[in-house]
Amino acid sequence: MIKSILICCMILAANSYAADSAYHITKRLKVGGEGGWDYLTVDGEARRLYISRSTHVMVMDLDTDKVVGDIPNTAGVHGIAVAPELKRGFTSNGKADTSTIFDLKTLKILGEVKTGGNPDAIIYDPFSKNVFTFNGRSKDMTVFDALSGKVKRTIPLGGKPEFAVTDGKGKLYVNIEDTNEVVEIDSLKIRESRRFSLHPCDEPTGMGLDPEHQRVFSGCHNKIMAVLDTTTGKVIATAPIGAHVDGNSFDTESGLAFSSNGDGTLTIVSEVSPGNFRVVETVTTQRGSRTMAIDPKTHNIYVPAAQFTQPGESTQIDSKQRPVMVKGSFELLVVGK
Repeated sequence: MIKSILICCMILAANSYAADSAYHITKRLKVGGEGGWDYLTVDGEARRLYISRSTHVMVMDLDTDKVVGDIPNTAGVHGIAVAPELKRGFTSNGKADTSTIFDLKTLKILGEVKTGGNPDAIIYDPFSKNVFTFNGRSKDMTVFDALSGKVKRTIPLGGKPEFAVTDGKGKLYVNIEDTNEVVEIDSLKIRESRRFSLHPCDEPTGMGLDPEHQRVFSGCHNKIMAVLDTTTGKVIATAPIGAHVDGNSFDTESGLAFSSNGDGTLTIVSEVSPGNFRVVETVTTQRGSRTMAIDPKTHNIYVPAAQFTQPGESTQIDSKQRPVMVKGSFELLVVGK
């Protein structure tokens, strides 16, 4: 009898711990404002979250959950990159074929750089102090000096680039959506150094990076996450994810990889044993919520969402079949423990 009671208590305790530790939506931040959305970017040092909104960028204080500023005139903005040591930020303006340079403290616009056609992802690489825009229409990469804004080089990528990441040590990785590849870039020499197949991945979009173990996590439109080992150049594992992925990230502290999917799910993947990756949680978010960003301080995940008057899955800037957003319904789902 006592043994049964002990076993029962242990099971209840384990279940209670699992419930306490599970990821879930902890807050819904009613942001409102005009425009669709694409990428989000966290500036962990300044405690700011940058949110692309079609023609402008909203800026939110991560500690107060309040909108504290706005960057206007960024037509078709997709992404935002920040260079804290240079006190500068950068946007990729898909409809204008430009990158806007702004002051991180005042948000004042400092200049504009001409890029290739439809710049999508944008990243700042602290190792080279260069900014890289990945241009979907012209299928190339524009590289400019983060301080002067001077364009250094334009590099063809042999396909349509999607998301990109930097390891901070001189290497960049970018998904090539229409060739199912990852291209490695030498950020100092500004040239392609290697190219990897992502087979069996189809249409890679979002990307996360584990720089310590040199692994790239690509979200693929055939509903898998591909894990690429950049030391061997091989895909070492895949894990099932939801449909219509567009945002992926890796949290270095927890060792978890995340996939934000337009079907209304957030897939969480862990390496449960060496080289063995599996889904450990699937969080219900909201249909159309396909991008994300992680706060490195709190490890909360921010997922954009809205209500729509027409059925649809995509909220992307360049989508041919965008649903109509209900005015003022834009919000951020905060996923945490």
